[in-house]
Amino acid sequence: MNKYQPVNFHSVEDFLNFLPEEELKVVEFLRQVIKSCMPFCKEKLSYNVPYYYINKRVLFIWPSSVPWGKVKKEGVMLGFCKGYLIPDEIGFLEKGNRKEVYAKTYFKTQDIDVDLLKSYIYSAIELDKSK
Repeated sequence: MNKYQPVNFHSVEDFLNFLPEEELKVVEFLRQVIKSCMPFCKEKLSYNVPYYYINKRVLFIWPSSVPWGKVKKEGVMLGFCKGYLIPDEIGFLEKGNRKEVYAKTYFKTQDIDVDLLKSYIYSAIELDKSK
């Protein structure tokens, strides 16, 4: 299948089955971290990728093999839906030209600092609870 050919997934399982092996490893690892921090969250496809909800959208996982409009991406992006509200003194999150959604991109599981990532996820959860 062409990397930029539109695909519509009907379930998270369809989405996972579509991913190349290296992306799948990162996605599965991120899902485990998210679910360890948010065991009560709802995982649901939106925009053809998994989003994680408590009250509203908190996080999403967007691998580069799933087209993002006409923008070519690399790696697996973990998006923070209200990232602009998360304290980020160390510049951990990638802001790009986005006003609200900030992200962190990973290329392999070894790149993931789990403790640091969890601290950002917990901040995102607190923001969701306060809204």
